[in-house]
Amino acid sequence: MNTEIINAYEIIKNGGIILYPTDTVWGIGCDATNPDAVAKIYKLKQREESKSMICLMNGEKMMYNVFKDIPEVAWQIMDISEKPTTLILDNPRNVAPNLIASDKTLGIRIVKEPFCFKLLERMKKPLVSTSANISGQPTPIAFKDISPEILKGVDYIVNLYQDKIDGKPSTIIKLTSDSQVTIIRK
Repeated sequence: MNTEIINAYEIIKNGGIILYPTDTVWGIGCDATNPDAVAKIYKLKQREESKSMICLMNGEKMMYNVFKDIPEVAWQIMDISEKPTTLILDNPRNVAPNLIASDKTLGIRIVKEPFCFKLLERMKKPLVSTSANISGQPTPIAFKDISPEILKGVDYIVNLYQDKIDGKPSTIIKLTSDSQVTIIRK
């Protein structure tokens, strides 16, 4: 695993994009602070930049680097969630502008999965995470279901867990600064 973390980190550090296992489905990722790398993912996925992507983070310190104000309910939701949960929060900063949605929000997920967690420790920055498919196509539930176009379009494929059948995409909950809660995807 350490070799894969080092390899993925070198690609990301140099503005590349990776295909990697997450705590949910296989993801395409890059340095969330690099707008050129983020643009590469939009192009590969054939996705409009108005459809934002999420960022993975590894804890409170990284979250406070991106969000000045985090509603208390966000911590409560993360504490009680039994499955991976993405939170959409208001007014992100210190990330690529083309990651921020038109309503000035950003989706984030705290990961515990060892590969992602350790890669984030090494990066010291959030990691973009979007499903490994062309926009509008079904989300692949296993590595073997990822299209050749995606496999050829990334700069590095992490060589871990390629036999695993993935779970479902995460639950998505939108939280506003005034603590209004909207469930986007269960």
